[in-house]
Amino acid sequence: MIILIFLLAAAVVVGAAIYLNQFGDVISKKSSLSGAVVGTFLIAGATSLPELTTSLTAVYIDNPDIAVGNMLGSNVFNLLILAVVDLIYRKRRLFQKINTKANVPSALIGLLFLIILIVSLLIPGTISLFGVGIEMIVIVLLYVLSMKYISSDDGEQEEVPTKDYSLRTAVIGFIVAALIVFVSGSILSISGDRLAEATGMNASFVGSFLIAASTSLPELVTVLAAFKLANYNMAIGSILGSNLFNIQLLVLTDVLYRDGPILSAVGYSHIYTAILGVVMTLVIVYLLLRPSVIRNQWRYAAPSLVMALLYIVASYIMF
Repeated sequence: MIILIFLLAAAVVVGAAIYLNQFGDVISKKSSLSGAVVGTFLIAGATSLPELTTSLTAVYIDNPDIAVGNMLGSNVFNLLILAVVDLIYRKRRLFQKINTKANVPSALIGLLFLIILIVSLLIPGTISLFGVGIEMIVIVLLYVLSMKYISSDDGEQEEVPTKDYSLRTAVIGFIVAALIVFVSGSILSISGDRLAEATGMNASFVGSFLIAASTSLPELVTVLAAFKLANYNMAIGSILGSNLFNIQLLVLTDVLYRDGPILSAVGYSHIYTAILGVVMTLVIVYLLLRPSVIRNQWRYAAPSLVMALLYIVASYIMF
């Protein structure tokens, strides 16, 4: 029954995420917002709702390892999504068709967040204010500043949306789809948590890979749908933005975890997940900044292949 509920919830999440992306595509083309901005903030926020539910549930059942592992693992899995999609559609040259200026800041800010978290995990007994780690307060301030900076970059606009909805219909549809993602994603997270519990696996591994992968389904569908719409800026922006948003959800998780800073209550294995995130993000930055146009499709796809292999090796070691 748990497996059945999990699969049904996953199917609803997939369907809702497709509409979420279509409405976001219309909003990006019929408003003053670029595809990168819509992907980075609107869609990223909505598709991160399952991660929020999972981590809040983990805090409620007093399992901080799943809460932290879910967020860090989701970020790494999101980058894996970009790598796999880039490999599958290597002939399209994803990273050579996007607005680099609009996406590099998101990647660099995400990299900075991960480095801050690694330092905090390495230092025992982090400084706290009102039970919240000082690193979380720094991250929130940086995120607020980054939102202003990224939002000021209009990026590139495509001329005609694939689906001819009015802007009002697109906004309403986007909100409804986001609510459906939240409800179905919550069911997906809870059933995934019960499924993981039944296997008796390590909580850090379960949070970082099993549950993180299941809650990242909306991001996967969003990227695939954005590819179908040829809105490559939104494909990249939704992943990088989702990673930034996930870290903010980790801050919220720390606020609600009342037994002190949450990073001081988790195992050291999360450092490896965060380091994997740093390495994969560096590869993404390299792909975004790579100036030369590479004609050989496998030579072009080599960095994405490296990311995919790193994820597989790390998953095996953690397991």
